[in-house]
Amino acid sequence: MTDFAAARTAMVDTQVRPSDVTQYPIIEAMLAVPREDFVPNAKRAVAYMGEHVDLGNGRFLLDPRVMGKMLSAASVAPDDLVLDIGCATGYSTALLARMAEAVVGVEEDEAMARSAEETLSELGADNAVVQTGPLIEGDAANGPYDVILIQGGVEQVPAAILDQLKEDGRIVAIHLQDAGGRCDLGIKANGRVAWRRAFDATAPRLPGFEKPQTFEF
Repeated sequence: MTDFAAARTAMVDTQVRPSDVTQYPIIEAMLAVPREDFVPNAKRAVAYMGEHVDLGNGRFLLDPRVMGKMLSAASVAPDDLVLDIGCATGYSTALLARMAEAVVGVEEDEAMARSAEETLSELGADNAVVQTGPLIEGDAANGPYDVILIQGGVEQVPAAILDQLKEDGRIVAIHLQDAGGRCDLGIKANGRVAWRRAFDATAPRLPGFEKPQTFEF
């Protein structure tokens, strides 16, 4: 039988910390949240491997290294309101709930959203909610947000989501490119989001975040 507590410690010590993720709130969250509870039963044994875990229907638990570095780039503060887009079964939302004042997860797969709500409730994450709806619409009703994270690779972030970011707020997204990708940090100033590279990374493409097709005549 897998010792999941030991697996969590090994994940942090061999994958997360060596990736220059050393902030206490991130380390504490990743040590505390049972990642195995957010994957299908058949994949619990591989929940802590250093790779993206396929949850089905185009959703993944991101590689722990990537997840930790995204949280580091976002600089989540204890008084932040966070929007977690594509939260799937809720692992990222559970991490954020330990770091922020409140978190809104968005997931359009109804079964995954229900699973996320149930697991978050079992873990006592009473400052987190999961809304079911199109990922590309975010959740304007509970915004604007101090921080927005997108749990998957994107080609483009819709304006509707950028509009939900507070002035001086941060958004973290993995932009896919022909040869790979990079994780970018966007900061909103004077109503516009300026992006800069945080670190090189790739992630499975999140459905709905493709660039619109253009036609040449």
